[in-house]
Amino acid sequence: MARNLTENRTRNTLIVIVVFGLCSFFYLLGAWQKSGSGGGDRIQNWVNEQTKCAQLPNLSFETHHSASNLPNDTGSSKIEPFKPCDEQYTDYTPCEEQKRAMTFPRDNMIYRERHCPPDKEKLYCLIPAPKGYVAPFRWPKGRDFVPYANVPHKSLTVEKAIQNWVHYEGNVFRFPGGGTQFPQGADKYIEQLASVIPIAEGKVRTALDTGCGVASLGAYLLNKNVLTMSFAPRDNHEAQVQFALERGVPAYIGVLGSIKLPFPSRVFDMAHCSRCLIPWSGNDGMYMMEVDRVLRPGGFWVLSGPPIGWKIHYKGWQRSKEDLRNEQRKIEHFAQLLCWKKVSEKDGIAIWTKRLNDKSCSMKQDNPNGGKCDLTSDSDVWYKKMEVCMTPLPEVNSVDEVAGGQLEPFPKRLYAVPPRITDGSVPGFSVESYEEDNNLWRKHVKAYKKINNLLDTGRYRNIMDMNAGLGSFAAALESPKVWVMNVIPTIANTSTLGVIYERGLIGMYHDWCEGFSTYPRTYDLIHSNDIFSLYQNKCQFEDILLEMDRILRPEGAIIIRDKVDVLVKVEKIANAMRWKTRLADHEGGPHVPEKILFAVKQYWTAEKTSS
Repeated sequence: MARNLTENRTRNTLIVIVVFGLCSFFYLLGAWQKSGSGGGDRIQNWVNEQTKCAQLPNLSFETHHSASNLPNDTGSSKIEPFKPCDEQYTDYTPCEEQKRAMTFPRDNMIYRERHCPPDKEKLYCLIPAPKGYVAPFRWPKGRDFVPYANVPHKSLTVEKAIQNWVHYEGNVFRFPGGGTQFPQGADKYIEQLASVIPIAEGKVRTALDTGCGVASLGAYLLNKNVLTMSFAPRDNHEAQVQFALERGVPAYIGVLGSIKLPFPSRVFDMAHCSRCLIPWSGNDGMYMMEVDRVLRPGGFWVLSGPPIGWKIHYKGWQRSKEDLRNEQRKIEHFAQLLCWKKVSEKDGIAIWTKRLNDKSCSMKQDNPNGGKCDLTSDSDVWYKKMEVCMTPLPEVNSVDEVAGGQLEPFPKRLYAVPPRITDGSVPGFSVESYEEDNNLWRKHVKAYKKINNLLDTGRYRNIMDMNAGLGSFAAALESPKVWVMNVIPTIANTSTLGVIYERGLIGMYHDWCEGFSTYPRTYDLIHSNDIFSLYQNKCQFEDILLEMDRILRPEGAIIIRDKVDVLVKVEKIANAMRWKTRLADHEGGPHVPEKILFAVKQYWTAEKTSS
């Protein structure tokens, strides 16, 4: 027993000595590293330097996740660098490509609609910027001037010289604000409209300009705080939509043809056509019925140019009085069928208002081909054929009630609870969740601004949100310096685009497996929230990222929120596309599974790739 007691004492003493020794060693090691003499700081500084993004110098954090500690083979596959496309693809628009368009029928402008390439014809290369490309002028100077090198097409300066669309002066294009129907300038034209329409009172916030030219009307309506969605086809009037976006004005490539416009019903306060060459009197009034679908109750439709004012201008239009008279009679007839009320016709401009509800004016049946539409879904419009029918409005209790709810004037409209939320017509959303969403995105945007301090300086004018939800990202950024194209994916579980418009914002539906209806290099910043998780089993990440690269300007910025395993895949592809990237923690901390990928597209042009 004495021997065992001695051995136990010896063992205990040895344990105490070992523990004391280890504690002393780690204490001294920690003090050495803290003093700066150790290598830990040098390693950390080297990592920080390697991951620093030159264009965004304020990035000062590291991600706590990397490919090495992720499950499966998330980061193991190698991505070969993408090569530049040939210089001939500088202005490539995949779904409006001219050669493919000419193989489709010309009836109802079908050949000018979207016709996307099959997978075997897709380009898996990077669209180059033209030689000499420079950053656009900042707003508001950009409204009036565009660098020639960015859109090197002079045809409109010749074709529309008398109409004051655009002039070529030295190395820039100048936009004096004229249009086919308002050669003296959009400002005077808007004054005429404002004598009838309450444009300056905030009651008209969202407008649709059909056949917009270079979007001078939309550009000058911004002075009245009116946000206009302008569209025109990619046709013989070369680059008109490209000019609009280069000026910093919302626009997309589109046409009123055979398929429905990519918007839900009841979203625009005003629709406008100024000599837009749309055959309003044809197709049993189908085009006017489509305008009726997207106009809000009480909204305004403006038509200027032929046939309005035919008694005075018929000689200049080189058409007979009888032809023009019959065309206007048909337009007036369809307007009556739709229960529109004409409120003005003066100086070649006619203005109608849409009915407040169906109770105030029951649908007339004079048109044998045009009854009520069978509205199974208000948002089911993507690639759906336009119909000769009248879209019914939500039910009301009295003839004075606005169908779908009365909206606040802007800017109160931006954060007022939208009627589609209060009446429960958007599944899964309530007043409480709407307020929570606003607060959440205020927090997100505040965190973005800490990282990219250029976000609200006017450096980024044209911004796209690829999965806009309730539009709270755009609402948090609202400023005269920026506008946001709020996109709702066609595969989203719930359509919220109607809510976005009720907030006084604009946007459209789109399927991100296809090319967007815009020219290359038309957006300064692209924001993506859960897009890649949403499309994970729908199409290749490369397809989406290459499209993002196509529509983003050189030195433009990207912000992608998604799950970390998804983002690591995305980052590997992005690095193969000449993007500078930085994977960052969620502002809530490193243990939140959602992360943010910040990226900047590097500057390069066709000139540099060919040398």
